Amino acid sequence: MADQPRIYSIKDINRYIRMKLESDVLLGDVWLRGEISNFTHHSSGHMYFTLKDKDSRLKCIMFASHNQRLPFIPREGAKVMARGNVSVYERDGNYQFYVTAMQPDGIGSLYLAYEQLKSKLETEGLFAESRKRPIPRFPRAIGVITSPTGAAVRDIITTLQRRHPSIPVYVFPVLVQGTQAAPSIVKAIESMNRFGEVDVLIVGRGGGSLEELWAFNEELVARSIAASQIPVISAVGHETDFTIADFVADLRAATPTAAAELAVPHIAELQQQLARQRQRLEQSLRMMLQGRKEQLKRVRRSPFFVHPRKYLLDQAQRLDRLQERLQNRTSRLTERGKAKLERLQSQLTGHHPGEQAAFAAKRLQGDVKRLEQAMVSSLKERRLQLHSAIRQLDALSPLKVMARGYSLVYDEQEKRLIKSIADVQPGDLVRVKVADGQLDCHVWSMKGEDGVESSSE
Repeated sequence: MADQPRIYSIKDINRYIRMKLESDVLLGDVWLRGEISNFTHHSSGHMYFTLKDKDSRLKCIMFASHNQRLPFIPREGAKVMARGNVSVYERDGNYQFYVTAMQPDGIGSLYLAYEQLKSKLETEGLFAESRKRPIPRFPRAIGVITSPTGAAVRDIITTLQRRHPSIPVYVFPVLVQGTQAAPSIVKAIESMNRFGEVDVLIVGRGGGSLEELWAFNEELVARSIAASQIPVISAVGHETDFTIADFVADLRAATPTAAAELAVPHIAELQQQLARQRQRLEQSLRMMLQGRKEQLKRVRRSPFFVHPRKYLLDQAQRLDRLQERLQNRTSRLTERGKAKLERLQSQLTGHHPGEQAAFAAKRLQGDVKRLEQAMVSSLKERRLQLHSAIRQLDALSPLKVMARGYSLVYDEQEKRLIKSIADVQPGDLVRVKVADGQLDCHVWSMKGEDGVESSSE
């Protein structure tokens, strides 16, 4: 019976291929040149893209831990040189290139990184003139951050001592080239700010290639210069060399020597300026003194000094007039004050409680008298009205009528006045009231206006 063939899983084969590729000396560390396409910068930080040339293409990945150190930002269509290893992604069975380092191909990685950082910082406003501070004209001390062995430090110190030897210079030695140069410069700037004894910082080095000057193109150095509380003069390379530090610094010097000249005034020039100022001051004083002399001469010729008694008499006369005017004004003011006082006293007297009470009592007496008169007059008028009403009532009284022979006839109960023969019947009892009494009568017969007679029979 033949041996049964060994059956592998897809995962086993992909793992075997991965191990083979990763153990290959050539594929374990290789540089590739190609053009970036299908570039994706994932939110995780990883970069996914394809490297291609005219004949083929290869899928690539660059993890965030590696691409964070890139001196430039990859773009679609950029030609690059990438370093890494070839392996297999076991899940999909695809082999791909794992990139660990990358640089532009063609224009140079340093130049591209320089342009990208320059554009970034300029967009943030770190190059704006509005944020740059003026260099103090008379600094107390100068701080120099540069290499202690280069020609730049000698040129700076020599120039500073020649221009103003009394100003102290503090040199902070740093590395100006290599991978540790940028951290060394940043540390020096921060230390000088904590030191707090200098008014100006000169940061720079002598000339060199782009690679040699690269420390002054690092973002760390640029941000450290921008954050410095002490004004910074950048002095990197020669006049034609421009670094990121030049754009961020408060002032750029073409050379280290020029930086020293910009940092301190020349003592000889100050002495010359002082001499000129002194000469101008002396000339001004002489002119002022001459003017004062001429003024004194004019004063001496004035009537006040020639005839002082006349001037005093004029002033005495003027004083008399003023005194007279003052007295008159005082008198008028006194009179007006007295009149005002009298008016106020009169008003005060009128408002005195005793006066007001007396006035109220007098007014009350008058009101009582007028009320009494009104009451007497009203009573008299009412009496006249009463007498008139009594006379009218007496004239209209039935008794008056009955006194003239008239009488009133009532029924037996005296509830109803008999006004017609229709109100009684023969045989009814009636009561007849006369002026002096009452008659009880019996109706025997009645006779109307028509002559018809009726009786009780």
